[in-house]
Amino acid sequence: MAISQKSADFLIQSRLADAEAGDVEALFELGVTYSTGRGGVAVDLIEAHKWFNLAALNGDTRSQQCRAEISYEMTAREIAEAQRGARAWLAATSGVARAA
Repeated sequence: MAISQKSADFLIQSRLADAEAGDVEALFELGVTYSTGRGGVAVDLIEAHKWFNLAALNGDTRSQQCRAEISYEMTAREIAEAQRGARAWLAATSGVARAA
């Protein structure tokens, strides 16, 4: 169990570093990871929506579709929380994209 947690942590940390560097693919992959539980990461639709939203802001059409799909499984409050998280991430990293 500790090994899989280390793998999950490494996956997230490496993708976060790439996302902060402006890698839109990393934003999409974070969304996929959180929406599917890939790599031993716990499924978290709020986090998934946040990352898909950030990738979508950068024009990633796959992320737009994925964000729409998981939105059906989320409450309005959860979506609002994800949007706040995306805005906070943009503010903290000076943004890969500019939120509208």
